[in-house]
Amino acid sequence: MQKLKGIKILLVDDEPNILEFLEMGLLNEGFEVQKAQDGMTAVTMAKQFQPHIAVLDVMMPGMDGFEVCRMLKKTGNIAIIMLTAKDEVEDRVKGLTLGADDYMAKPFSFEELLARIQARIRNQFPNLMGEAVIGPFCIDDRRKEIQYDDRVLELSPTEYELLKFMVFNQGMVLSKTMILDKVWGYDFVGDENIVEVYIRSLRDKLNDKEHRLIRTLRGSGYRVDLS
Repeated sequence: MQKLKGIKILLVDDEPNILEFLEMGLLNEGFEVQKAQDGMTAVTMAKQFQPHIAVLDVMMPGMDGFEVCRMLKKTGNIAIIMLTAKDEVEDRVKGLTLGADDYMAKPFSFEELLARIQARIRNQFPNLMGEAVIGPFCIDDRRKEIQYDDRVLELSPTEYELLKFMVFNQGMVLSKTMILDKVWGYDFVGDENIVEVYIRSLRDKLNDKEHRLIRTLRGSGYRVDLS
């Protein structure tokens, strides 16, 4: 994974050992890091630090992670990854409803957290990534350009956004509804079959005649396979 500089991460947890472990790992990856052991400190710190991402524990004394999440989301464009010792559906739903962008249950591996942080950066702050190399794809969001096997693809703006979204989420099944929401926007009122038209065009440009790169899963959606 490439080291990312200039990206600010706020760590919020009442357990000092976890804070120190995460801080050490993230500093080593090139991130700017600040940490807080309680919710009120985190909210105050965020106003000055203006982090891109907050890694936020749910179970804290005083102001819990849910309230911190709600308040941080008011401060600006900040991606929030919530941590919890309980992997309960109600907690995940509550956190996501309040604006959390991702959810991880303790214990977790640092490598998984790092991968999720990078996914949030790609989705919410792509201009900070520069070029992202994923398998045979090189995505340059500043130039709005995608190379496949060292060949620049001639893409319309919508084709670019669609292929970028699918490649960044490679391995995941993406429904037509999800694709329309993320690429066309929540206010799109046209025919969802427009997705099929654009997928067909991308396959032509990728020379994916046998649909091995962009797979169709009947009744479920599409999946990009890079393995």
